[in-house]
Order: sequence, then C-alpha cells, then structure tokens
Amino acid sequence: MTDAQETAEDTTLRTTGGAPPDDVDSAPIPLLEPREGIPPVVADNDALAEVVAAFAAGTGPVAVDAERASGYRYGQRAYLVQLRREGAGSALIDPVGCPDLSSLGEAVADAEWVLHAATQDLPCLREIGMTPSRLFDTELAGRLAGFARVGLGAMVENVLGYALEKGHSAVDWSTRPLPDPWLRYAALDVELLVDLRDALEEELDRQGKLEWARQEFAAIAAAPPAPPRKDPWRRTSGMHKVRRRRQMAVVRELWTARDQVAQRRDVSPGKVLSDAAIIEAALNVPANAHALAALTGFGHRMSRKQLEQWQAAVDRAKAIPDAELPQPGQPLTGPPPPRAWADKDPVAAARLSTARAAVSALAERLTMPQENLITPDTVRRLCWEPPKEPTPEAVAEILTAHGARPWQIEQVTPVLVTALSSATTSPSGD
Repeated sequence: MTDAQETAEDTTLRTTGGAPPDDVDSAPIPLLEPREGIPPVVADNDALAEVVAAFAAGTGPVAVDAERASGYRYGQRAYLVQLRREGAGSALIDPVGCPDLSSLGEAVADAEWVLHAATQDLPCLREIGMTPSRLFDTELAGRLAGFARVGLGAMVENVLGYALEKGHSAVDWSTRPLPDPWLRYAALDVELLVDLRDALEEELDRQGKLEWARQEFAAIAAAPPAPPRKDPWRRTSGMHKVRRRRQMAVVRELWTARDQVAQRRDVSPGKVLSDAAIIEAALNVPANAHALAALTGFGHRMSRKQLEQWQAAVDRAKAIPDAELPQPGQPLTGPPPPRAWADKDPVAAARLSTARAAVSALAERLTMPQENLITPDTVRRLCWEPPKEPTPEAVAEILTAHGARPWQIEQVTPVLVTALSSATTSPSGD
C-alpha cells in the first residue's frame, strides 16, 4: 500500500467538512485583512518600473492572479493583474495602462509562480508578456490532495483558517476607475497564496503525492497555447435542437455576424445577441425582418437596423447552395461517443465499462477526482483501440502517446491491464 493510500481515510475526514473534534474551538473564522493595506493601482510605465525593480529584488515564489471581464467584454484579456512576493509586498497592475508586462515577467522569470486554477489565467497573462517557467497551482494541488472544495476561498479557510471576501468575482473588471472594495478583494486573492502553497506542498508530501503534483505543474507550464477552436459556432447553446443543414447554416451565419459586431464594439457576444435567439431564428428560418421580429430574442427593443442586420445573415444562409451547407456534427478525431459503443463494438463497450470501474475505484482509494488520475478521453482511446496484447509495456506506451504523465502511467497501468485482460477473456468479450 502506498503512502497515498494509507492516508486516504484521514485526508477524506479532514477535507470534506466533517465535524471538528470536541476540543477544537468553534469560534468564527477571522476575515482576512491586507497586511499592508490596498496597494495603489499601477497604470503608467514609471510606476511599473518601480514594481519591476521591487519584485526582481524580492525572494521566494511569486503569487500571481488576474481578473478578466468575462460576460462584459469581448475575449478574455486581463483587466487587472495582482502579484505578491516576499520582500516586495503586493502590487496591482492595470494592463490597460500598462499593456506590456514582459519586463515584469522577465524580472520574476526564475521564480516559481503560484496561481490558483493556472490554466484559466495563463492565456491572458501570456498576451501581456507574462509566462512562467515553473509554477505551483493551488487548485490542482487541492484536487490531488483530496480536498472536496477547491475554490480559493474554501482552500484558504480550510487550510489556513481565514475567510476571504468573495463578493466581486463576477463584476466588470474593465470598469475604470476600479472601486476600492473591488481592489481590496483583488489584493486579498494573492495575500495568502504563497502560504497556501507551502501548506499544500507539505500535505502532498505527507500523502506521497508531491512528485505527482510537480509533474502536473511542469506539464501545465510547458503546454503550448491552445489552438483556435474549429467551427466555434457549433458550441452555440441549444445546438442539439438544430437538425437540418440549412438551419445549421443559419446558426453559423448569425454566430459569425454576432462575433464581428461583438469584436468591433468590444462587448461580450451574449450582450449583442443571445444564443437562444440564434437557435430560435435557425429553427424558424424567417422570411423577412418582420417575421424575425416576431421571434423570441428579437423583440420590440431591437431597432429596425439591427433586425435587418440579423435578417441579412439569415438570408445569406438561405442562399448557400445545398452542396456547400455545413455537415451535421464535427469530424471525429477519436473514438465515437461512448453511448454508441454498444451498437458499433460491444467488445469495446465491455472493455470501457470495466476500465472505467477500475479507474474509478483507484481514484477513490487515492482520494482524488478520477479525471485528475487519468483523463476520460485517454481511457476511451485506449479501450477503443487497445494493444493486441494488453501488457504493461504496451498499455504504458499508449498512455504516454496520449500525454499521460509518468506518475499517472505508474498508477493506472496495472488496473488498466487487468481491466483489458478481463474484458478480453470474459464471455461477453468472445
């Protein structure tokens, strides 16, 4: 039994909100206060140069966070960057006034960056010249350690015993000037991030999972930017209702027109035209602007000019030759959806069922989410096209090819080999 397995029961009790022991004081959790007050917002190059010098002279890891204006502005750019480092204190930087933070990124390039849910912030940080060479993700660390709640507020409370103010996460961070309560909230997000990192590192080490976490963090830091999504219009909410190719063309044309307007106005696409309205127009394919105005989402508040703009998109879809209409679904680059396996390949369906159960049981023993132990997509691909002989070496080779880290391969290979072998030799797999 591994150290991780030996400590699983204790970790589960401690991290899932169980009742505290009788001798633990149940006093209210103190609200976290900024140690040096709210720092001024850095919005010009002179002030930025001072921050760069201070953080270059600081020591230890650098806590980093970013605030976006999701739901308000087009894209996912950063509208505030928060940092904290020993010897430098905290800094709040306005990327609108200082759009190039590469000098700051270079000043702390050799330091470990501490982020919470790093994959959410890294794209917008990369856009302004900040890319870590190594990092520690406190959310992912919490998942690997078996914490039931891994939001920053819950982690700070459960691990460090402080309550964070969490009332401004969904505000419009493009607002200028930013209100003081928002800035206070932003500063507190990095106030204890390094302390949380240290506590989680100790916990991961205690559970025998620290090397696992290091491999995960290295993979995040080394990952290239995600490629542009193919046919993003297919992700319109409610797309499952659209069955006909002509209707799909309406969705595509309206989505594209909306995206162009949103980008030009720098507003969230949903504020220009809702997904529900796009789907409504696609299902009805209105003949003219008057018919369009009668549909949900194109009501009386919409101007004649706007209606004509959307109707023009519908008309473009109606004019597309049949041979050029979009095809249903997207080209598959992997196995079919699992629901179709029983009909297409019952033997593969049996393999998948057995493998899923084995991975789920292992994840439970290790007290971590199944998707962090091994991605479901990797399990599906292995089960759809398994090796001729399910030896440990053959299974490990396939897992490696699909991007599994060494620790994942070490943990899941034995149970997957057993699962593939039993599914192959069982009566249902004959």
